[in-house]
Amino acid sequence: MTEAVSFRGVSRYFGHVRAVDGVDLDIRDGEFFAMLGPSGSGKTTCLRLIAGFEQPTGGEIRIYGEQAAGVPPYRRNVNTVFQSYALFPHMNVRDNVAFGLRVKGTGKAERHKAAEEALAMVELAGFGDRRAGELSGGQRQRVALARALVNKPKVLLLDEPLGALDLKLREQMQEELRSLQRALGLTFVFVTHDQDEALSMADRVAVFADGKMQQVGTAEDIYRRPNTRFVADFVGSSNVLPADFVGAGPNGRWASLRPEDIRLDPLGHEAVVTSRAYHGRVVKLGLKLGAQHLNALMPATEDLPQPGEKVRVGWDRARVHMMESGA
Repeated sequence: MTEAVSFRGVSRYFGHVRAVDGVDLDIRDGEFFAMLGPSGSGKTTCLRLIAGFEQPTGGEIRIYGEQAAGVPPYRRNVNTVFQSYALFPHMNVRDNVAFGLRVKGTGKAERHKAAEEALAMVELAGFGDRRAGELSGGQRQRVALARALVNKPKVLLLDEPLGALDLKLREQMQEELRSLQRALGLTFVFVTHDQDEALSMADRVAVFADGKMQQVGTAEDIYRRPNTRFVADFVGSSNVLPADFVGAGPNGRWASLRPEDIRLDPLGHEAVVTSRAYHGRVVKLGLKLGAQHLNALMPATEDLPQPGEKVRVGWDRARVHMMESGA
């Protein structure tokens, strides 16, 4: 399969700070790829390295097989959509979308036609004469997306593009972005700190921490089979426990047990409920089993115990995942 973007031993230092530290990564042609991690993890710096806004301190970056070193942003066949939208308030929507084509010297009639086509792609046909200030947050995000798409990039880079939207609109835009990517067949590289966004939208997810890529795989791989304690904790909540405690292996190794995999079991381990929180369809219980503290998610329809009560709980051994590292 063709690689859209390849990193080989890529590092980026800012003084003594290692923002990106020896990353090896392949992003496939036509893939919706997410870079997930907390602030300062290196994910946004990787995106900026692809865009050409930063240059690597070491290593090699290729975009569709071509060396990216020294190639300025405007000569790379990529475009970026930012969280801030960065629309020009003095221009109407059509001219905002067509701005990149104007810079390239495209004639007015041709660039306006291309802008209208791009607006139709993002369901904003007929909005060309409006000003950015007349649009909702979701509409402004669509304009920013159309402005990137009008240049027909091979790779579309999205830097936390939904972060400024409210929850309902963000969920709607997630579905629209995914549908648009499938329809266009473009390579999307999506940076986010939101695990739900990454898991629900991406074909594959790379999890970053401290400038290093911790793990890459499908959403199910990342969630069900985390490599490290960081991945287990960051991608959803997990109970990271000594392997011998959950009956999954020898002492000294670590295991991940997801809260939803713990169930009430009259033949199971005795535990004391330490907390209870209602979350709509599920209730989160804090449990103390001997010296271990666990979280469990159980359907809210059950007659669940209150804090201070004793219960018995169990889990399926097949749902326990042994990790490479407890760090």
